[in-house]
Amino acid sequence: MSVLQRRALAEFVGTAFLVMAAVGSGVMASRLSPNDVGLQLLQSSIATGAALVALILALQPVSASFNPIVTLVERFLGMVDTRTAMGLIVAQFAGGLAGAILANLMFGLDAVTLSSHERAGTGLWLGEIIATAGLLLIIFGTLRSGRTERVAFAVGGYITAAYWFTSSTSFANPAVTVARTITDTVAGIAPASAPAFILAQLLGGAAGFFLIRALYPAVPALTAPAAADAADRKVLS
Repeated sequence: MSVLQRRALAEFVGTAFLVMAAVGSGVMASRLSPNDVGLQLLQSSIATGAALVALILALQPVSASFNPIVTLVERFLGMVDTRTAMGLIVAQFAGGLAGAILANLMFGLDAVTLSSHERAGTGLWLGEIIATAGLLLIIFGTLRSGRTERVAFAVGGYITAAYWFTSSTSFANPAVTVARTITDTVAGIAPASAPAFILAQLLGGAAGFFLIRALYPAVPALTAPAAADAADRKVLS
């Protein structure tokens, strides 16, 4: 198996488990606490944040972005080449869809059911911009400060918190957003609502990229020859 194939497999598996954590914990929380929305959010946020920490720690030696926005920023920073970035992004979207299907099946639901949960409004879109920009700041800021081993905990902690302080409950990930369109559960998002969420995430990604470049001007982007070495240090989000 080639390096790119191994990395794509890691992204597929990691994104699948991330979506299973988000969707599955949402279903479990809604069944255990059907009359307490706040408790449902607490249960789901803890489960998703904890899963992120575990997934990044386990898959970071191979590849652990699990997010097309993160991979695009890595491309613009010179950490991966275009071919690698495209391969990883395809794997992330495929993994997300697989994770949503598996989560549905685990809880006795149809494998694919389009979500009826509409999520729209300037407040939610602003929440996605902020959530995505903040996620990139956490990931690349921690990396560029030389604390690679702490990224998993930083990302898990941030996502757990962002469930609460962002109006959108912090999707911050196009692959996860698309995956959530095929589950008609509390974690779902209606297909008609997804494009605006993804646009907001792209805007947040651009903001996060420029923020990282402004905050860390003395740390050069990795060049193509260094990309292979960077593969073993890649992380989420």
